[in-house]
Amino acid sequence: MEQRITLVTLGVEDLTRAITFYSALGWRPHPSSVEGEVAFFDMGGAVVALWSREALAADSGVVDGGGWGGVTLAHNVGSPPEVDAILEAARSAGARLARGAAPTAWGGYSGVFVDPDGHPWEVAVNPGWPLDAQGHPRLG
Repeated sequence: MEQRITLVTLGVEDLTRAITFYSALGWRPHPSSVEGEVAFFDMGGAVVALWSREALAADSGVVDGGGWGGVTLAHNVGSPPEVDAILEAARSAGARLARGAAPTAWGGYSGVFVDPDGHPWEVAVNPGWPLDAQGHPRLG
């Protein structure tokens, strides 16, 4: 197996609400999305999908206990003001701020929002992972 991820599927309770939330952050569903069933977002080398949480659990062969699944997603940016702006946009779109933006022990700056379906997202500047022109992190 190659060392890469091609798809992350987020289980959601209400697909329309989830699409509305991510659209408020500037994301646009891909035309291959199936209205009322699944939304795909082209992430430039990977795909994020929004799909029924119940259907995702059944398809994955797991029991959904309704709690946090032990995964936090991250979005790295180039500056602290970008972190602040994204956290505010997420809050305005309906996210809960789990951790306000602040300097980190590892020399960066980050904060965390939780989307309406409980998926945590860290928004961070990491000086050890500079972003290239396409916004991809380069491990230092």
